[in-house]
Amino acid sequence: MTAQPLGGRSPLGPGAFKLNYPMSLGVYDSYHEAQKAVDYLSDNGFPVENVLIVGTDLKQVERVTGRLTRGRVAMGGALSGAWLGAFVGLIFSMFEDGQTLVRILSTVIFGALFGLVWSMVGYALTKGQRDFTSVSQVVATRYEVMTEHKYVQQGRDLIAQMDPMKAAQAQVAEAQARAYAEAQAAAQTPPTTQAQSDAQARPPAQFPASPPQQPPPPTSGF
Repeated sequence: MTAQPLGGRSPLGPGAFKLNYPMSLGVYDSYHEAQKAVDYLSDNGFPVENVLIVGTDLKQVERVTGRLTRGRVAMGGALSGAWLGAFVGLIFSMFEDGQTLVRILSTVIFGALFGLVWSMVGYALTKGQRDFTSVSQVVATRYEVMTEHKYVQQGRDLIAQMDPMKAAQAQVAEAQARAYAEAQAAAQTPPTTQAQSDAQARPPAQFPASPPQQPPPPTSGF
């Protein structure tokens, strides 16, 4: 199985990196483990054209390869210019006759001098702010294998056959996460006290109607 670098364009079209309702088959700490899982799915007849390997939590890693000095800068520039001069000399020798070796040597020397001067000028412009050489790469912290929802059960069954122990651990972790979420939801619900329960369950009190008011007796005029 070969890995293809992801670029801005794909021969499959703009929808090549999209799935209908994608669901996870597993999360892995390295790309090698994710690739191994997809390779196992392919060997067992799974439709791997419906699978994505998604790298998440991207980070840039820079490896320092050495100290950068004027001598190394000059040597690198001269070598690069010499290779360029040799290439130009070979091109010219194809279209001109006579003294081919002299022409190639002259272009090599001129290219070396040009590369030396150009590299020293570039190094002087940096003002010593980056006196080291390095290589950098963007990598992911973890890799998730995803597929369309209609193939997820088949894929999970195959992954479980590939590594039963890891599948059991994943199920336990999922159950613990679900239990924790339920406990958090229950903790956010305000508890109902016993007194409130009794008050809600007790029927409203019935009060007797007050007797009708009698009009006062008439008073005599005497």
